[in-house]
Amino acid sequence: MSTTEPATAGGASVTPDGGPNYLSHKQILVVLGGLMAGMFLAALDQSIVGTALPRIVSEFNSLDKLSWVVTAYLLTSTASTPLWGKVSDLYGRRPLFIAAIVTFLAGSVLAAMSQNIEMLIGFRAVQGLGAGGLMSLAFATIGDVIPPRERGKYMGYFGAVFGLSSVAGPLLGGLLTDGPGWRWIFWINLPIGLVALGIVAAVLKLPHTKRSHKIDYLGASTVAAAVTALLLAVSWSGPTNGWGTGTTIALLAGSVVLAIAFVFIELRVAEPIIPMDLFKGRIFSGYAGFAFLLGFAMFGALIFLPLYLQAVKDLSPTRSGLALLPMIVGIFSASIPSGQLMSKTGRYKIYPIISAVMVGAAMVLLSTLSLNTPYWQLAIYMFVMGAGLGLSMQITVTAAQNSVPRQHMGSATSTMTFFRSMGGAIGTAVYGAVLTSRLKTHLGDIIPNATQSMVEGLAKAANSVQALHALKEPFKGFALHGLVDAMDDVFLVSLPFLAIALVIAIITPEQRLAGRNDGPKADGEESLESSAAAAMH
Repeated sequence: MSTTEPATAGGASVTPDGGPNYLSHKQILVVLGGLMAGMFLAALDQSIVGTALPRIVSEFNSLDKLSWVVTAYLLTSTASTPLWGKVSDLYGRRPLFIAAIVTFLAGSVLAAMSQNIEMLIGFRAVQGLGAGGLMSLAFATIGDVIPPRERGKYMGYFGAVFGLSSVAGPLLGGLLTDGPGWRWIFWINLPIGLVALGIVAAVLKLPHTKRSHKIDYLGASTVAAAVTALLLAVSWSGPTNGWGTGTTIALLAGSVVLAIAFVFIELRVAEPIIPMDLFKGRIFSGYAGFAFLLGFAMFGALIFLPLYLQAVKDLSPTRSGLALLPMIVGIFSASIPSGQLMSKTGRYKIYPIISAVMVGAAMVLLSTLSLNTPYWQLAIYMFVMGAGLGLSMQITVTAAQNSVPRQHMGSATSTMTFFRSMGGAIGTAVYGAVLTSRLKTHLGDIIPNATQSMVEGLAKAANSVQALHALKEPFKGFALHGLVDAMDDVFLVSLPFLAIALVIAIITPEQRLAGRNDGPKADGEESLESSAAAAMH
């Protein structure tokens, strides 16, 4: 027999009929501060390290291990996301969110104190483990304390925080690296994290239904192994050893086999990490696919725009971070009003559709970049990109949360985060491979009487902004021209994926957003526009 803890001050309670009693507006604002600080930490560390990497590898003399500093964080944060969500469904959000913050801060302190590249890689993995919880649990907690109908008013701020961290990361990383030193990109997490920890510990007091439970350790291990194999293939083996080598093929095949095994495990265990029933609903499965494709597309812009600004426009890391501000303005200008409108009308279907169109338009515009493109044009393109992202980044999470039973809120939220992270990870690897291959092709076309060794040498120089700028004319001009042409190809590669995302957004049904007075969602609750066949059982 399950028992329910009484509600505590500052936390949501449960009404006599079993429905949720959500927090007041004042309580929500206080909780929101802690959740946004935690999410900002996790999102910031996805981008802040990039501008510091050249200094780090120079100090540790380990250029060959550079990618692992990023991959280790990405690997553990993505692989652990489903586990954080499921365990929080069993034990409650508050203790798990606190554990995620503590884990992240411990990893930050250890990373700042690293004495060699191997230590830094290992401690970045610890950071990633905590980050997986910070991202997914923040959204799951919002699902607990705010009714879906009102959630849009607040979720827009989360979209703005995510956009802010994506653009502020390179800027802050450049300022700290040029100033007190690269170790401060990790030390800076402490004051932000302690504020988040204090707020969450003090005010996030949610009731939790006690029940017998069993953690699906086999499923957690299998999905972690599948993600690890896939990310190692696309982030390391493919770009380094070649996509047709035995190691890459073995890793890709292993990830497929493990993914299939994971599905079979989840169908048979009592407490699955990712309940397969979630995917019976057209709304949840549709927006999970949309999140994957949008993550795939957007990381291309977030990664290669700073490269364009630093390599082609010769901006410093700090100035290139400032130059990305139009994207942040776009995210703010779209995410907050769209969230307000969603709360007012209860409708959300149009926003992902417009989002896919706008991001696609931005990619087309970015594919026209040249050596001489004026900054004001690039600023317009970035604004369109930011506005497109802001229209859907958190609205799709709200729609997915609204379509599942409350007992699966944590699993559903973490699964959405998982799909977006996987899309970003795979997209980053694909774009990197396209850039490398197309760069050599364009260099061969641009350079008169080009030899293979000349093309290889210039392509290698293009891997480093410093090496690129050290080239003498006309070779510097050839390399920059080839790099811009290759980047144009990268932006065009995203268009087929955005077209699929648009189709998914159009065919995914819409469901009324529940308000404060609505009772608990039944397992079979269905959308307004879909048939009973699409219901969740």
